[in-house]
Amino acid sequence: MSEAETTRTEHAGQAGHLSAVTTATDGIRVLTLAGEIDHHTGDTLRQALDASGTPRPRVVVDMRQVTFMDSSGINILITAHRALGEAGGWLRRPGRSPWWSASRPA
Repeated sequence: MSEAETTRTEHAGQAGHLSAVTTATDGIRVLTLAGEIDHHTGDTLRQALDASGTPRPRVVVDMRQVTFMDSSGINILITAHRALGEAGGWLRRPGRSPWWSASRPA
């Protein structure tokens, strides 16, 4: 993906909606998510995190606009974290998301 290239994937499921916008800066993919992550929208997240064929993939996931995530979303993130690490890259999540703040004490 070039520096100026942006991709957008969305999935409107019965239980909610997930928007995934991907940009690239200095060779790092930045994935901005908004909406709900659950078993209905998990494929959108899985596709957005797919970096197969990319040497040493580095991905930052901005989840500040995620309003809900169930265990299927957590499993997708764990799987992506492992796959990116095995490829010599990494997965990072900066800052705190509202769902994270509400579910854990500060």
